[in-house]
Amino acid sequence: MPAMTRRAFVGGVSATAAGAALSLAGGTFASAAARDRALAATAARAVRVEGTTLEQAAAPTGGSGYQRLAAGPGWPLVVRGELAGPQAGRDDRRTALTGFVQFTDLHLMDTESPFRFEYLARWNGSAHRPQETLTVRGASSLVERVNSLSAGPYTGKPLDLVMTTGDNTDNHEQIELDWYLKVLSGGRITPNSGDPTRYEGVQNSGSSAYWNPEISFLDDYKAKGFPQVPGFLGAAGRPFDAPGLNVPWYSTVGNHDDSLEGTLPDLGLLDALYTGRHKLEGCDDADAAKIMEALRRDPAGAAVLLGRLFADGNFVREITPDERRRPFNLKEFAKAHLDPAVTGPGPHGHGFTADAVASGKLYYTFRIADGVLGISLDTTNQAGFADGSIGTAQLRWLEQTLQAHSGHWYDTDGHTVRGGQGNDLIVIFSHHTSTTMGNLVLDPRNIFEKRHDGNELVALLQRYPNVVAWVNGHTHENRITPHGHAVPERAFWEINTASHVDFPQHARIIEIADNRDGTISLFTTLIESAAPYATDFNDTSDAGLAALYRELSFNDLYGHPTAKLGDPVDHNTELLLTKPNA
Repeated sequence: MPAMTRRAFVGGVSATAAGAALSLAGGTFASAAARDRALAATAARAVRVEGTTLEQAAAPTGGSGYQRLAAGPGWPLVVRGELAGPQAGRDDRRTALTGFVQFTDLHLMDTESPFRFEYLARWNGSAHRPQETLTVRGASSLVERVNSLSAGPYTGKPLDLVMTTGDNTDNHEQIELDWYLKVLSGGRITPNSGDPTRYEGVQNSGSSAYWNPEISFLDDYKAKGFPQVPGFLGAAGRPFDAPGLNVPWYSTVGNHDDSLEGTLPDLGLLDALYTGRHKLEGCDDADAAKIMEALRRDPAGAAVLLGRLFADGNFVREITPDERRRPFNLKEFAKAHLDPAVTGPGPHGHGFTADAVASGKLYYTFRIADGVLGISLDTTNQAGFADGSIGTAQLRWLEQTLQAHSGHWYDTDGHTVRGGQGNDLIVIFSHHTSTTMGNLVLDPRNIFEKRHDGNELVALLQRYPNVVAWVNGHTHENRITPHGHAVPERAFWEINTASHVDFPQHARIIEIADNRDGTISLFTTLIESAAPYATDFNDTSDAGLAALYRELSFNDLYGHPTAKLGDPVDHNTELLLTKPNA
C-alpha cells in the first residue's frame, strides 16, 4: 500500500469507520477486505506510513521448506484502551512530546571466535544461526532505515534519538564492541577477525551440522532447501562503510555484553580460548549434553570439560589468533563509548560518563525531550545465567530519581506524597523484562547486596504516576503488556521488542503525545531494515547480503519466527494512558 498522509485521505474514510476498523479485537480480520479497511483507516490517522510496517512487512511466499520473502500487506494500527479509554477527536487535539527508536538485541557477532558453541545449536538455537556472519551488515541496514525516516508516523515530530536496549554484542569481545560503536556512529568496518583475507569458521568446515554456503556438499541445511551462494563468506567479511545514525543515540547494557555467551560468569578461566589459535567445531552428542548441563549449573566444570575436548584434538581446527577477541568488562564497555571517534551525532559517551567508568555503575538518566526523562537501568548479573535482576543500591537510586522528577507519588501504604522538584513523563529502559528478572544469585560485584526481581520493579514503578513506559528486549519477541489496570493513575505500559538477529528483525518507533483530553497516547510502530525483501543468490552486494540476512533468519532450522513475531496487539499500536496530574 503506498504511503498516504491524513490530508490526502480526508473524505475517503469517515471518523466512525476509522474508529471501527482500528478497534477490531486483537487486530485480526475476518477478510482481506476488513484488513484493507483497517489499513486505510490507519493511513488516514498517520502523517505518513512509508518505511514502516504500517506500509508493508516481510511475508513468506512458499508453503514449506526453505521459503523466500516478499513485501506483504502492512499491519494496521491497533488501539489498546485497557488502561484508559480513547476519546473521539484526539487526532486533531494532539500535541507531540517526543519520538524515538528502540534497537535491541543486535548481537553483533564474531563468528570466527574460538569461544563459541555452534555445535550446541540442536539444544540451544542461539548457539549457531545460518545468518550470523551478516549481523554487522544487517544492523547497518537498520541504521539506514532510521536515517530514511524524517519523523514519527503519527505525530510528524522529528525523531529525538535511538536507544539500544542491550545485547549489542554477542560474546562481549572487544572486536564486537568496536563493530557496534562504528555501526551506530559510522565508519569503515571489516566484519572479519583473525586472517582478514579468509573466513575461518564453521560455515566452511564441511560438517553437515552447519550451512556451508559456498560448496555443493549436501549439509543438513541444504537438505532443507538452503541455497548454495558462491562467494558468500568472502563477501560477508569484506570491508564496507557504515553510514552511522543521523540522530543522537544511547546504550543500555545486556547480559551478552557482560558475560561469556551471555550466560557464563567471566571468571577469567577461559580468556585464553578467546585469543588462541584453536577452535572447537564439534563434539559427540554425549559431550554436547554434558556441556549444556555444565553451562546451566557448573561454569567451572564447563571450563574443565572444554579444556579436555580441546586437548583431545577431535573437531579442533587451527585458526589465526586475534587479540581483538579479548573479552571486555563493563567498565571497558562504558569507557569505549567515551572515545571521541565514536561520538557521531552525540551525545559524547552516549549516556556513560567518566564517573560510570570509575564506579562501574552503568545506570543513568538522560533527557529524551522537554518534559520527558529517560532512565537506563543495568539489569545484568555477573554471577552468570541469562536472566537479570538489580541490586539494592540501584533500586534506591531509581526510587530517588523517580521522586526527584515526579510531582507526587504513592508510598507503600498507598498514601499520596508530594514534593518532587520536577514533573516529567518518565520512560524506563532496560535489557531484561519484568518476567526475566528472576536471577537473584548474589552478584560478584557486591556479594553482600540483595538482588531484586521484576515483580519488585513493577511494584515500585506503579507508585509513580509519571512513569508511562518500560521499554526492554532480551526475549527476542514482540510483546506489549499493560500494568496497573485497577488504578489508572498507577498504570504504565511495558513494551518489549523483538531482536535484530532473529526473525522478524524488528526495531520500534515510540511516539508520545498529549491528547489534551486527560489522556496521553504512546504509538508503537515496528520497522524493518532498509534491505529489499527479494533476494538473489548471485547478488553479494551490501544490499543483497542485508536481504539474505533477513531471509536466512526466517529459515533458521532452530529459530522460531512465528513465535517471536508476537500478535497484532504487540505490533503497531496506540497505547492509551491517563495523563499524570490530569
